[in-house]
Amino acid sequence: MIRGRVHKYGDNVDTDVIIPARYCTAFTEAELGPHCLEDLDANFVKKVRKGDVLVAGWNFGCGSSRENAPIAIKAAGVSCVIAKSFARIFYRNSINIGLPIIESPAVVDDATDATDEIEVDLAQGVVRNLTKSKTYQIPPFPEMIQRVIAAGGMVEFARQRLAEKKQHVPQK
Repeated sequence: MIRGRVHKYGDNVDTDVIIPARYCTAFTEAELGPHCLEDLDANFVKKVRKGDVLVAGWNFGCGSSRENAPIAIKAAGVSCVIAKSFARIFYRNSINIGLPIIESPAVVDDATDATDEIEVDLAQGVVRNLTKSKTYQIPPFPEMIQRVIAAGGMVEFARQRLAEKKQHVPQK
């Protein structure tokens, strides 16, 4: 279950404003998180609290295919991104690093920046705007994607799977 305050932005938020190019030589959460969205909203990292939800319009994550962008968002403390639509490579990069992202124009249209609190149940496919007492049905992620997200991303998921297989290998 995800629960956090809304930080809302518009359409076409590209990877260059999610994490400016001058920081793209960094790949760790500690290096990227403090610079998340700084060219779009200089106060974002000061406002965001662990667990908050980023809400945006159409084509979120457009631009270059850098993995640094979803890493920066996750490192800043954002637990989920809800947008009207996502650039496809950004969508996949987000899942790969364990950042849940949801397409829902209705949630975005109804959400109010800095005042609304959102709750997301990925397994059931439900988003609730707790402030406005509204519920939205979304397609739940397939079980495999839920497992990748729960593991914290594709790398950790693969490590867990390899460890499981290693435990089941017969000893000679």
